[in-house]
Amino acid sequence: MDDKKYWIGFNLIKGIGAVRMQGLVAYFGDLESAWNANAAELMEAGLGAKLAEKVLGAKKQIDLNQVWSKIEAQGIHILTWADEDYPARLKEIDQPPPVLYIRGEYLMDDLFAVAIVGTRKVTPYGRQVTEEIAAFLAANGITVVSGLARGVDAIAHQTALKAGGRTIAILGSGVDKIYPPEHRGLAEQMIQRGAVMSDYAVGTPPDASNFPPRNRIISGLSLAVVVIEAAETSGALITAEFAAEQGREIFAVPGSILAPQSKGTNRLIQKGAQPLLTPADLMQALDLTRMDKQKTARKILPSDETEALVLNVLGSEPLHVDDIRNQTTLPIEQVSAALVMMELKGMVRQVGGMNYVAVREERPDYTV
Repeated sequence: MDDKKYWIGFNLIKGIGAVRMQGLVAYFGDLESAWNANAAELMEAGLGAKLAEKVLGAKKQIDLNQVWSKIEAQGIHILTWADEDYPARLKEIDQPPPVLYIRGEYLMDDLFAVAIVGTRKVTPYGRQVTEEIAAFLAANGITVVSGLARGVDAIAHQTALKAGGRTIAILGSGVDKIYPPEHRGLAEQMIQRGAVMSDYAVGTPPDASNFPPRNRIISGLSLAVVVIEAAETSGALITAEFAAEQGREIFAVPGSILAPQSKGTNRLIQKGAQPLLTPADLMQALDLTRMDKQKTARKILPSDETEALVLNVLGSEPLHVDDIRNQTTLPIEQVSAALVMMELKGMVRQVGGMNYVAVREERPDYTV
């Protein structure tokens, strides 16, 4: 257990959100120090007197070790701002969630994601379009993000899984409180090939007030948001609003001007959203070719300092493992282990006699 338990502790206190969490980290340097601070110190860090007292009261009631044990027992993974593998795209948004609770796994390739959202009262037309778009995205290695709700969300998740792709659900409850309950089986499938994610603490029940804020995470994780069908008051339009604020691409599927489920999407198009006529339009707008190059570049980038040092001394001329050790000044066992992994990743190639060369592929500009 590390300092993540303190992030969870503050996450459990109502009134401590992204802005105040950021202030505490900036003032104390870490949240362990903030957790152990007295009222005066918390007030100096920017908390009001009532909130500072609330923090002190919570400290007496919350057993962080017990909370952490419960999280571990349920196989829940925690990501915070301080983690290198915190979703980079989500970190770009205004007030990103300080803590993410994850069942399943968030991968680096999930940076290439598209959100599919829409009405719970989906029509046969909406179902067909959702299936076509989700299947196309999955087949092209794009992660499908949605909210696990009835209707469009569930169809998008199910189709991505059937197509062999990855999919991520963002909940308006704790990740141990799947809602709606009939989607528990779907959630379990997603945990195997994707993730179920929330910024709400473990044990948080679904509540109507939780769902609009979670929509900012759906759009925040994604390159673009596709709205399939939406009435004029649909929650999917809230996701589109967040997407616009976050600078994400917004696509809407046009529909009959007489259909209630298309009034919201048609209005989005009228306001400037891109009309989505075929899945290929989406991929062209997002430049799938460039994404493929970026994924290739990511795979050949050094994953740690050892790999970076080894790659730095290698070129097109064969270099013996002993020379690599001498030039990097690393222990021979560390060099050997790194070379094995780098060869598997296609970064280096052994050319005989324990001699290695670097595999220099054309690398695109790395912008993600």
